[in-house]
Amino acid sequence: MKFDLHTHHFRCGHADGNIRDYIEAGITAGLSVIGISDHTPYFGRSEDRPFPKITMGKREFAGYVEEVLKLKQEYEGKIDVLLGIESDFFPEHAEVYRKTLNQYPFDYVIGSVHSVGKVSIFNKNRWKSLKESERIATKEAYYELIRESARSGMFQILGHIDAMKGNYPAFSDIPTAKAIDDTLQTIADNGVVIEINTSGKTKLSGGWYPSDAILERALHFGVDVTFGSDAHTPERVGDEWDLVLTRLKEIGFTEWVYFKNKQKISVPL
Repeated sequence: MKFDLHTHHFRCGHADGNIRDYIEAGITAGLSVIGISDHTPYFGRSEDRPFPKITMGKREFAGYVEEVLKLKQEYEGKIDVLLGIESDFFPEHAEVYRKTLNQYPFDYVIGSVHSVGKVSIFNKNRWKSLKESERIATKEAYYELIRESARSGMFQILGHIDAMKGNYPAFSDIPTAKAIDDTLQTIADNGVVIEINTSGKTKLSGGWYPSDAILERALHFGVDVTFGSDAHTPERVGDEWDLVLTRLKEIGFTEWVYFKNKQKISVPL
C-alpha cells in the first residue's frame, strides 16, 4: 500500500500546480493514500501574508481546507485524500498556531522547524566564518527546537528532521550525537512520528531527510516513520517511495505509518 503525506501546491507561493494536479499524480504513481499538506499561513503577525513566497495568506486558509474536503469526497473510491497541513514551529507563537489549527478537521499536522535564530535553516551564508563551537551551538539549537516541537502535542509528524543540511552538507559532520539521540528519545517518548522526506535531492545535500545514520538511531529508540515526498511539483509525488521502502527494510524497520483523523495506521513494509 503506497502513501505520500507531504505535498504542496500553488497557495504557498513556491510550488507549482493545484491540489487536483497532485491527487491525479498520486493516482498515476499508484498511491492508495495522498496527504495534502501545504504550508500554514504565518500566524505570528497581523498581516494577511507577510511572507508571500513562503506561506499562504490567512484569507486563503479556510478555502484550502474546504477544497481538500471537497476533493476527498470527489475521489472517494479512487484514492484516499487526507487533509493535512505543514506548520512551522515557533515557540513564541505556538499557542496561536495551536488554537487556529484546532478549528479544522485535519487528519494530521506536520511540524517543521524552518528557522533557527530567525534565519532560514536553508541559508548557507549563516555558516560563513563561524567557529566550530558556534556551528555546534547552532546545530544544538536546531535540535532543541525539534525537541520542543515534539513535546508541544501539536503534531502527529515531524518534518525533515535534519533538513538544515540541505544547503550546507557539512552540517551532518558537526559533532552533536548526544543532541540527536536526546531528540529521538524525546520524539519516541511523545509518540510522534518522523518522515522520510525525499526532497533533499532538490538541495545541495542530495539524498533524503533524515540520513541513514539517524534512521538507524530512530529504530533503536522505537520511533515510528512515515513517507513524504515534500513534492512542490506534481511530478515528484511518491518520488523514490520504493527505494525508501527497501532501505527501511535493510535498516530493520518492519512497518511504517500514516494518519487518518489523527489516528495512526500501521502499514507493513
